[in-house]
Amino acid sequence: MAQILSGREVASAMNDALLTRAGALAERGILPTLAIVRVGENESDLSYERGAEKRAQKVGVGIRKLALPGDVKAETLLETIRALNDDDSVHGVLLLRPLPEQLKGDSQRICNALRPDKDVDAMTDLSSAGVYQGRSDLGFPPCTPEACMKILHHYGISCAGKRAVVIGRSLVVGRPLAMMLMAEDATVTLCHSKTPNLPEIARQADILVTAAGHLGFVDAGFVRPGQVVLDVSVNWDPEKNGIAGDCVFDQAEPVVSAITPVPGGVGAVTSSVLMEHVITAAERRGL
Repeated sequence: MAQILSGREVASAMNDALLTRAGALAERGILPTLAIVRVGENESDLSYERGAEKRAQKVGVGIRKLALPGDVKAETLLETIRALNDDDSVHGVLLLRPLPEQLKGDSQRICNALRPDKDVDAMTDLSSAGVYQGRSDLGFPPCTPEACMKILHHYGISCAGKRAVVIGRSLVVGRPLAMMLMAEDATVTLCHSKTPNLPEIARQADILVTAAGHLGFVDAGFVRPGQVVLDVSVNWDPEKNGIAGDCVFDQAEPVVSAITPVPGGVGAVTSSVLMEHVITAAERRGL
């Protein structure tokens, strides 16, 4: 039986520390505040917004919600971001993505309009550069990859000298996570769904991270005894009428040494990481 790496346990420990830090800011008259910018009424965006608001209430972070119509023009969205840049009472800004189709051609210009010191989920190029250069002064890393690292740290799983395989090459998870693992002295192989002999490569990993975004993609052929498996993906499973990861959990869990569940794994930590970034941004501004 594998050790279950509960993200809820990690988040609970983080929340206690964050509440203390937010309290210290409150004593100085500072309310760490996150502005959430949402375009349209996409249900997944609304769900994320509700979850973030709930987590913020637990740790003493203020939330400011800005809802724009689904057919908003790029210039209107840019004006909203610029106004938040100039608002000293806002310490972090989260733009819910992906953006609607009419804005995709302007997405790079929109994302880079945000001040990096308020970019709490690495949507600017400068924040991404900070991850690749190992610099904490250039914005913040993406929340989901950092959540993976928080889980490893919480459970005392060292990366040094380990072989890590990351399945998924997105700019928001796979690539930055590969850099974070490498920064902690893991030897990293970055793969994707078209990598030849992927199950064989995955079995060689000491730490296997899957962020492919395909239900049931990682089955018993991808794992071996002794592995740590972090399942990042959230997929809809019609058979269970609920969410599940990339891993066929019932096949992987009896084999590996440790694994994150879905739900209750990486996703449970991500919103706490977001709140930590907001509080850190407020602390930096309050110096």
